[in-house]
Amino acid sequence: MREHRPIRGDVAPARLGPDVLAKGFADIHPPLERHEALVESDRCYFCYDAPCMQACPTSIDIPLFIREIQSGNPIGAAKTILESNILGGMCARVCPTETLCEEVCVREVAEGKPVKIGLLQRFATDRLIERGEHPFERAAATGKTIAVVGAGPAGLSCAHRLAMLGHDVTLFDARPKAGGLNEYGIAAYKATNGFAQAEVDFVLAIGGITLQTGRALGRDLHLETLRADYDAVFLGLGLAGVNALGAEGEASGGSHDAVAWIAELRQTLDLSQLPVGRRVVVVGGGMTAVDAAVQAKALGAEEVTLVYRRGREAMNASRYEQEIAQTRGVHIRCNLQPRRILADGGHVSGVELERTRSVDGRLELTGETVTIEADQVFKAIGQTFLGEGLALGEGLASEGQGIAMERGRIRVDAERRTSLSGVWAGGDCIADGSDLTVVAVEDGKLAAMSIHEALGVAPGLLARAADAVAGWVR
Repeated sequence: MREHRPIRGDVAPARLGPDVLAKGFADIHPPLERHEALVESDRCYFCYDAPCMQACPTSIDIPLFIREIQSGNPIGAAKTILESNILGGMCARVCPTETLCEEVCVREVAEGKPVKIGLLQRFATDRLIERGEHPFERAAATGKTIAVVGAGPAGLSCAHRLAMLGHDVTLFDARPKAGGLNEYGIAAYKATNGFAQAEVDFVLAIGGITLQTGRALGRDLHLETLRADYDAVFLGLGLAGVNALGAEGEASGGSHDAVAWIAELRQTLDLSQLPVGRRVVVVGGGMTAVDAAVQAKALGAEEVTLVYRRGREAMNASRYEQEIAQTRGVHIRCNLQPRRILADGGHVSGVELERTRSVDGRLELTGETVTIEADQVFKAIGQTFLGEGLALGEGLASEGQGIAMERGRIRVDAERRTSLSGVWAGGDCIADGSDLTVVAVEDGKLAAMSIHEALGVAPGLLARAADAVAGWVR
């Protein structure tokens, strides 16, 4: 352990040396070597009407791509994957395959050991991306223009599919880099070596996409203007708001939004300079909570406790993610709800929590309290949709033309059309959105095909566009 420079409440940078830090943030799933991939692909039964394919939100033909790996054709396998999921490389790293394709694998059901679908997918896609070649070619230009607002998974997926169909796309994002959740919200040990930006570059290589960063809806962009200037608009806005604990002392120094902290960590060039407490408490039960807890431990926190108000079975983080946290030294304590953040001199000194219990599915407080000492507290109890920039001018609003909302997010139909003509949406910002990259990718793809149909491309161009979607540059 290196000497550190205390800041407040024993929050300090440089708790660990560079070698230890590098080990803590190394790739959590080292990629398969060629021989390993061949052996693993040989375990697949290549099922007819494969349950793994049905469980994949983007409907990747999993048996086909695994067979292509088995036959020594990983590039062909990657093309099969990317035809359904253009962000297949990132999804191979971050998808909860243990609760999707691998959970229903026949090998899992029969033997308790599924085919390693996620690692095989990464094996194939990495090889294609490393070659620096784009597997698709654009259809003939249609002359249509589309604005895609939000360069996260949904926006990137939509933009790529539209560009491949021959349309010209302008992709806007409020942040300095494209990628959205993949760039700013994924734990650093899940996407190493700048992979998120490498994948963005790969997506843009199709051509026909102009990226403009630092452009926020409601500040630099306005929905009415976009609708007037473009033939269609897609909104992939994500969730920019963060739920508050509503606990006394929440504004104390050392109390952080876990999402913002992870984004800062992801953009930090020198992890040894990122301050971390000696005793850290993370509040929440989802993937963000686990990511924050594991990374705090990897930065050198001596004690990291993740607290959740319900039982272990109710946590949104999968059992596998929970196991990662525990094997890396994170203590998980359930049935505890924060009452107040304790502070000493304006800085966090602990968290007072009340024990809970479940009665007929309802959460009840017991009155019994527990105090956990802490120098830092990270809040990860969910994100909210802010909807900035969705309001229209008085003329349109008075005519009832606006974006309809449902459960605090954008309401869309099965083709991801909003209630406002010419505007589609997808990803976490829609009412049925799920905090999964793979689901956002599918939203973008569905919206792109709906936009393409709505634009009424001439029959000849439509036929050539369909050929481009179905074919490869071999």
